[in-house]
Amino acid sequence: MKEFDNIERLLSRTRKAVEEYSMIEDGDRIAVGVSGGKDSLALLCALTKLKRVLGIDYTVVAITIDMGLEGMDFSKIADLCQDLGVEYHIIKTQIYEIIFKVREEKSPCSLCSRMRRGALHDACKELGCNKLALGHHYDDVVETFMLNLFFEGRIGAFRPVTYLSRKDLTMIRPLIYAPEKEIKSFAKGAVLPVVETKCPADGNTERAKMKDYLAIFEKEHHGLYHRILGAIQRGEIDGFHIDQIDNDEKKRRKDLKKSNSAE
Repeated sequence: MKEFDNIERLLSRTRKAVEEYSMIEDGDRIAVGVSGGKDSLALLCALTKLKRVLGIDYTVVAITIDMGLEGMDFSKIADLCQDLGVEYHIIKTQIYEIIFKVREEKSPCSLCSRMRRGALHDACKELGCNKLALGHHYDDVVETFMLNLFFEGRIGAFRPVTYLSRKDLTMIRPLIYAPEKEIKSFAKGAVLPVVETKCPADGNTERAKMKDYLAIFEKEHHGLYHRILGAIQRGEIDGFHIDQIDNDEKKRRKDLKKSNSAE
């Protein structure tokens, strides 16, 4: 099985989320939605390697939803899955054709997301998977919360664990404690076979803009992401626990308290 020299920190973050939110149980057959991006590939590697330390008997299956975009080659992902000893399935769809050519959607992201998610849910059931792992990370939690606040006028994010009763399928997000910069570092060091998306709407979304805004605020007010996630957890919003505040944020508060005392 393929080994990685720089996976320890990612495994630590993933293990913390899995254990604190009871994401995985004996006998689970877990599908990892592999888009080809760094996040889903990192998640695939983490869940595969985590079996050694969790003491839980589960199976990992990788699933890619092929939207029908030209130039998307998943052959190297297939090679990675073979090296990891993971079953890999590519589900071909006509999502791109429907959204961009038939419907000619001007704001395609919402419909595309629903169609991809629907295809992924169906594939999970067809392959006998009872859980679906998605690669949403630490930064995604905060950005989703802010997007909901700014554009929908509501307080909310996605849940660490979500049970879909209509599909009898549980979605888990084991990377919620992994910052994007750490995932990037792992993906680069491990030389993961990232497949760049050919989607014409990529990078031109409200999410991309929010990421840029928050990056500016984070630079000016270091620790912003930690504080927002801390607020989400203290408010126990959408299944996030009140007592799960990142260690970096705890250290920041301790240092701030010392600084205030010195003054």
